[in-house]
Amino acid sequence: MAIKIRKEDALNYHTQGKAGKIEVIPTKPLSSQMDLALAYSPGVAEPCKEISNDVENVYKYTAKGNLVGVISNGTAVLGLGDIGPEASKPVMEGKGVLFKKFAGIDVFDIEINEKDPKKLIQTIKSLEPTFGGINLEDIKAPECFEIEQTLKKEMKIPVMHDDQHGTAIISGAALINALELVDKNIGEIMLVVNGAGAAAISCTRFYITLGIKRENIVLCDKDGILRTDREDLDEIRREFSTDRNLHTLSDALKGADVFLGLSAGNVVSQDQLKLMAENPIVFALANPDPEISYDLAIAAREDLIMATGRSDHPNQVNNVLGFPYIFRGALDVRATAINEEMKLAAAHAIAKLAKEPVPDIVNKAYGEDKLGFGRFYLIPKPLDPRLITTIAPAVAKAAIESGVAKSPITDWDSYELELQERIGIDQRLMSVVIARAKKNPKRVVFAEADNRKILKAAQIIRDEKIAIPILLGNKERILTLIEENSLDLQNVTIIDPMEESQKLAQFGEILFQKRHRKGMTKSDAARLVTQRNYFGAMMVETGQADAFISGLTRDYPKTVLPSLHTIGVRPGTKRVTGMYIMNTGKGPFFFADATVNLNPTAEELVEIIGLTAEAVKFFNIEPRVAVLSYSNFGSAKGDIPDKMAKATALAKKKYPDLIIEGEMQANVALNDEIQKEMYPFSKLINKKANTLIFPDLSSGNIAYKLLAELGNAEAIGPILLGMNKPVHILQLGSSIREIVNMVAVAVVDAQSDQSTL
Repeated sequence: MAIKIRKEDALNYHTQGKAGKIEVIPTKPLSSQMDLALAYSPGVAEPCKEISNDVENVYKYTAKGNLVGVISNGTAVLGLGDIGPEASKPVMEGKGVLFKKFAGIDVFDIEINEKDPKKLIQTIKSLEPTFGGINLEDIKAPECFEIEQTLKKEMKIPVMHDDQHGTAIISGAALINALELVDKNIGEIMLVVNGAGAAAISCTRFYITLGIKRENIVLCDKDGILRTDREDLDEIRREFSTDRNLHTLSDALKGADVFLGLSAGNVVSQDQLKLMAENPIVFALANPDPEISYDLAIAAREDLIMATGRSDHPNQVNNVLGFPYIFRGALDVRATAINEEMKLAAAHAIAKLAKEPVPDIVNKAYGEDKLGFGRFYLIPKPLDPRLITTIAPAVAKAAIESGVAKSPITDWDSYELELQERIGIDQRLMSVVIARAKKNPKRVVFAEADNRKILKAAQIIRDEKIAIPILLGNKERILTLIEENSLDLQNVTIIDPMEESQKLAQFGEILFQKRHRKGMTKSDAARLVTQRNYFGAMMVETGQADAFISGLTRDYPKTVLPSLHTIGVRPGTKRVTGMYIMNTGKGPFFFADATVNLNPTAEELVEIIGLTAEAVKFFNIEPRVAVLSYSNFGSAKGDIPDKMAKATALAKKKYPDLIIEGEMQANVALNDEIQKEMYPFSKLINKKANTLIFPDLSSGNIAYKLLAELGNAEAIGPILLGMNKPVHILQLGSSIREIVNMVAVAVVDAQSDQSTL
């Protein structure tokens, strides 16, 4: 679905914390005078001299080999046009973020105040010593063609104008697969292109490389068909002009096999689609509105295969499927160019990946039971973790085979592992969870709706279709807060427990029946259910909501107790436990218990280990468990080492298939080299622990808070494990982002018949 973006939200996003979206982080220690002397003067002179002796050493001693320049002059920014280099900077920073997230590539964005193509070329060319590659962005046509072609000829590093080639490569992959499905020969098809800008011209050229015959192509711009008798065509557009008796888009579409739209929204009608040949292929890629809406198109032609640029329809042509991985492969072999062979390799790799069985993690992320190659799945999804290990090697191999690679790869298995480690392949955890939640939103009741953060989070989850919020609290107070904060929460359900006499009577009786043998009287139950933590939990227990969220303003024990009294633990479970997901640069780590069990026994730790391992599997990650202590395998004596050693032994017996080791110190659990040298029997060697079990609540709580504050890790949780129905407790003072993340976890939990977490 299309995400609703408000001006205030977008501006706040770019101003919160540090201005902008990027920063530079040192990769070497700088904690001592010696470090500073090595990083700068006098130590820095040594690598300088090595590079002076052999310029290729710049790749050995600097970050050049993993650094891409995203460069624009701001003359064709998104749908905004010529808004200038300063105004283009947010877009270029955003492109840098995508490079980093999806391919582990560092970026400097450079906005140049120059429109003269020759001067711009000279400026960009002079930056070659800094970068391993150049991504040109948002430079208007026709100048962009001259700029890119000249730079490709004169520079010895990869250069690509993504606006031209990104769409060409991704849509080319979709075209390869669509033609296979309809059993049409690419050399015989008729192609109509609506639009004659940089992307349209580049797509057309790329399709010719794929095999479409030039004489079978017709281009159309806002003034009609590009004909040889038109006097307003520049040299580039004249290259694709025709002398056929065609004057309108309707003329061109008669009998056409493929329509490619890179123009404007809603310019193609259902009647025009009906003019096309049997089994037409329609790529309506205008954004945000395609040339014809998806619903109208499929209503007009049952035999249609369609792609758009939107995420709410099948077959989204999204450039993020291409450029991060194309540059990744090019950089990793130190290619001197991104040539046609490399672009073709990327397109064919993308097309081939769509035909392979889709991993369960991708199906779950998109709420599908069985994504598979066909009319509604021509190309992979952007969150498919296999993209980097599919496209980057294909591009690298093409660079080697075409003779532009200066540092060929020989060990491809090791390269695949390196690619996964570069990006922390599991960093996309929350992206997958949120995407999965959107496929089947659930009703989530908030106990603390008289709080601005909760209301803002409710707006976000409603807008993004993550969940259906239900707000508990004083209606007048909540409505006042909504107005004061200019929030858009029309038609969201607001419930004031004090005004729900019928529900209070029902809930009070249920609570009394559950707790009367625990010393609770009817009057106690009637009084307690007026409290929002009891009322909200009871809504979930009685099926009036699917998940419960609370804890933003109250201590954890006071928040969780009403849910334990009301909903209780899962059958067969003796206790609940709390787990944090710590999203780090090295991927996610799972910490337990950091919130519930004060000082569990060895036997209780076994249940905590089981619940935590089950939860990690819920996120489609194999749990690799380290049971932590201040001792390594009995190296120190004490109550904690003894307890953790016993817990490990019991857990190994109870869960024989679980990868688990302990008791061990935290640094040893995370360091392969120490284990190989000192503890070669460890089951975690080459496995890298991702699930850390702490001896008590104090150590777990301290560890996650230190990592969050000092290590810049994102803490997701605490996720309550072992409840009979979805209940999740926020950290005291959680940010809006953390609330939204927790709601997504709660929704995915609620999508199961029984609470899985």
